[in-house]
Amino acid sequence: MATEVGERAAALLEANGLAPTGTVFWDLSTEVLYEHAINNGSARLAHGGALAVTTGVHTGRSPKDKFIVKEPGSEARVAWGAINQSIDPEHAAKLGADLRAHLNAVPQLYVLNARVGADPTHGIILRLVSESAWHALFTKSLFIDLTDEERASLAAPDGVILHAPSFGADPAVHKTRQGNFVVMNLSAGEILIGGTEYAGEIKKSAFTLMNDRLPLEGVLPMHCSANVGPNGDVAVFFGLSGTGKTTLSTDSTRPLIGDDEHGWSDQGVFNFEGGCYAKVIGLSAQAEPEIYATTRMFGTVLENVVMDPDTRIIDLDDDSLTENTRGAYPLESVPNAVPEKRAGQPTNIVMLTCDAFGVLPPVAKLSPEQAMQMFLAGYTAKVAGTEIGVTEPQATFSSCFGAPFLPQPPKVYAALLKDRIEHYGVDVWLINTGWTGGGAGVGNRMPIKVSRAVVRGAVSGELADAATRTDPIFGFAVPVAIEGVEPSLLDPKSTWPDPAAYDETATKLAADIVANAEKAGQ
Repeated sequence: MATEVGERAAALLEANGLAPTGTVFWDLSTEVLYEHAINNGSARLAHGGALAVTTGVHTGRSPKDKFIVKEPGSEARVAWGAINQSIDPEHAAKLGADLRAHLNAVPQLYVLNARVGADPTHGIILRLVSESAWHALFTKSLFIDLTDEERASLAAPDGVILHAPSFGADPAVHKTRQGNFVVMNLSAGEILIGGTEYAGEIKKSAFTLMNDRLPLEGVLPMHCSANVGPNGDVAVFFGLSGTGKTTLSTDSTRPLIGDDEHGWSDQGVFNFEGGCYAKVIGLSAQAEPEIYATTRMFGTVLENVVMDPDTRIIDLDDDSLTENTRGAYPLESVPNAVPEKRAGQPTNIVMLTCDAFGVLPPVAKLSPEQAMQMFLAGYTAKVAGTEIGVTEPQATFSSCFGAPFLPQPPKVYAALLKDRIEHYGVDVWLINTGWTGGGAGVGNRMPIKVSRAVVRGAVSGELADAATRTDPIFGFAVPVAIEGVEPSLLDPKSTWPDPAAYDETATKLAADIVANAEKAGQ
């Protein structure tokens, strides 16, 4: 790893419109980035070796402050609206010029070049230019290291993120909503991020860029985790935050391809990333041993995890800073990760939902038509207390299990998925990691050992030919018996004290799923 200082470093950034006057640090090692982050006071060393940081007022993404430049190269294919808000090229250019002036004037800049996408044909090389050492470390942990040959021959990256947490936009001048912003120019591959320290904006901006580019190449981008069995059988796990996507795909018996973002090409499934960004609130050494171990490991960045200032011992149960505590760590920190970060064609797809109404069975097999419906609907539920104003379970629908990151209409991604399911004969499973016996506050959360049992049965092929019943409301094929699972759990209505209340709740949810799928598919 080289440190570039002075005129040569400035020249290397001319293509990105930068002429820095301070010191430029170029592709630093993890160890050196640790030193910089600690020495400049933006991070602290936690017990076990992780780097602990806080992100201030912004402890999550700010979807209302993300904009896409409405420019001729991408305008016709973007699904403009509340998710993909537009900003005109003139205001984006003014914001970019002011952000560049800010970066040019800071005393230190950190440049990190990395690959997004393990497939050599469909991946891109992305450059982060940031005023923050720990954000450079986050990017190094999350994306894929370049080889020495790639780094030596790199003339210009395929995309660039200009990142300045201490620079705030002026809404009156730049036409943003407030001081924090993410502005993306899809054709130029340029991403501007400012006014927020939350590192997830870096990760998801890169994901959004890939979600725009890959369909143009006939490749399906997916908000999913993926692992592979002993016989090379690949399983893909779709799911929104809180459904168990990372936890259930991290399995000691099935090497992990990745926990969050993948592409599905004619060659198989490949990870976009070289690391994981796991939600760590309430992690248990017993239930999630592999992920738990990374929170006490060198190379992990812990965001907003409460730590004792004297002992430096972290408390994963403390949500006083945010419920959205996160750990970013290299994929190699997981003992059985796939080094290549890619594998063959999937044999099983798992769609995870946290049903806070308690009406879905723990597992059901979906027909191709039902799979498309659930994919377009992207159903899960919010639970009381997770957001201000949420006092009872609320259905949440996010098309393709990742609507905030889809520049193009959901039907584009759904068509690609349907084609692959049919072409490769993939089995699709719906798995409820939420409640049974009633909704949240009344029923009980599905035990994680039950969720693991049904996932293992589904992805191993054990349930492929299991005897099933047809759910009278949802129409799913539900196994009537699974080893290690209490039979009553497979019939959620039988767990409710009031069968009529179950029917009313389930009927409403089924109608909502259909309506949202139809809307997304237009």
